[in-house]
Amino acid sequence: MLGRLNHVAIVVPDLAAASRVYRETLGARVSEPVDLPEHGVTTVFVELDNTKIELLHPLGAASPIAKFLAEHASGGMHHVCYEVEDILAARDRLKAAGARVLGDGAPRIGAHGKPVLFLHPRDFCGTLVELEQA
Repeated sequence: MLGRLNHVAIVVPDLAAASRVYRETLGARVSEPVDLPEHGVTTVFVELDNTKIELLHPLGAASPIAKFLAEHASGGMHHVCYEVEDILAARDRLKAAGARVLGDGAPRIGAHGKPVLFLHPRDFCGTLVELEQA
C-alpha cells in the first residue's frame, strides 16, 4: 500500500533561520515560504535528491502546530508523509484494520495540491503519519 517517502516535516520556531541553515550551512535547495491558511501553516520545502524536508511554522495562533511549538520551543519532527496510489482505498483499508484517521476522514488538499489524510500517532508507533495521493 505505501509508496515512497514524500517528506519529513519539521516544526520550526523561526522559518527564515531554519531555511538559512538548510540553504547556507547544508547547501540544499530551499523553496520560498508558502502560506497555507486552510492548514494554518507556512511551509518551506527543502529539496533533496530522494525526498523532501518540509519546514513548518504556525500561521497564526489558531494553527494546529502552535501547540506543538508551545510544547517544543526549539521545534522538532512533526510527521512523516508517505505516498499512496489511491488515498480513499488506503483510508478504507486502514480504518477496517482499526487505524484512526484524524478529522472527519475526508481528504483535504495538501501543500503539493494533492489529497492528504493524517493518521493518529498512537496507531503508528508514536508518529503522526500523513498520506498523500501520488
